[in-house]
Amino acid sequence: MYSRIMKHYHLIITLSVLLSACSNGGISKESSRPPAGNPDGVILVQEFSDLQCPACRVAHANVSTPLLQQYGNVIRFEWKHFPLQSHRYAMDAAKASECAADQGKFWVYIDKIFEHQSELSPDSLIAWAGELKLDMELFERCSKSNAKKGIALSDYKEGRDMGVGGTPTFFVDGKQVPTNQLGVIIEQRIEQLKQRL
Repeated sequence: MYSRIMKHYHLIITLSVLLSACSNGGISKESSRPPAGNPDGVILVQEFSDLQCPACRVAHANVSTPLLQQYGNVIRFEWKHFPLQSHRYAMDAAKASECAADQGKFWVYIDKIFEHQSELSPDSLIAWAGELKLDMELFERCSKSNAKKGIALSDYKEGRDMGVGGTPTFFVDGKQVPTNQLGVIIEQRIEQLKQRL
């Protein structure tokens, strides 16, 4: 009797998972976006950013990338979407980057967007995915759906709850930090952690 109930239970669970996947065309509503740097890093750096924001493009090239080159072994760097309504394609870009993440290409895809930000459009988002050799059928189906919109909206809400008012905004271990002081704050955190050992 117990084994029969368990078989029915497993069948119901399996069907629920399959129906959930089918309702989104097989596209997950969860993020596959990995952290940059060290996934087990002792210092957490979070960046709330908008892929159409010119200041975010500058910060990506002059702050985030050098920061990861210098401290990548000790920091866990998390990207958070903060698409501003004033940027027409920011939400499209956020959704597309999450679709690229599903194929293991989140970071190279946002690099591509920032490198060619002035050309940002729905067509360019698809073209860049092709240049990165993504599965285009899957990418286009994902990016044209709203399956990933909830991820960007969730990040946005998290940012608002943390006091983010614009982009880019950085946090180190949960505390908002001015962009020009990131390196100094991280050095201080490293020294504090060394003293505890």
